[in-house]
Amino acid sequence: MKQLIVHGDAGFRRDDVIEVDGEELVCFGVNKQGDWHGPDEPQMWCTVGTEDEREKYDKRQYVPNWLDTESVDAEDVEILSEKNPLNV
Repeated sequence: MKQLIVHGDAGFRRDDVIEVDGEELVCFGVNKQGDWHGPDEPQMWCTVGTEDEREKYDKRQYVPNWLDTESVDAEDVEILSEKNPLNV
């Protein structure tokens, strides 16, 4: 599990599966920063990991400040599958 800071809006949302640098990740949570008073483009601060780490995320069995942080541009993120909001 790690924190992923995406510069720009890559278009993915919570529970989507994304690929970054050849690594397939599930987006557990997203905080969008900079819409009102931020930089020219928004930033998406995401907690991502593998599907095996979902229970650990759901039960909060991690320390957010101790997670590794990676920063990428929105163009470097590929959406592999999106959660259908109608099938919640």
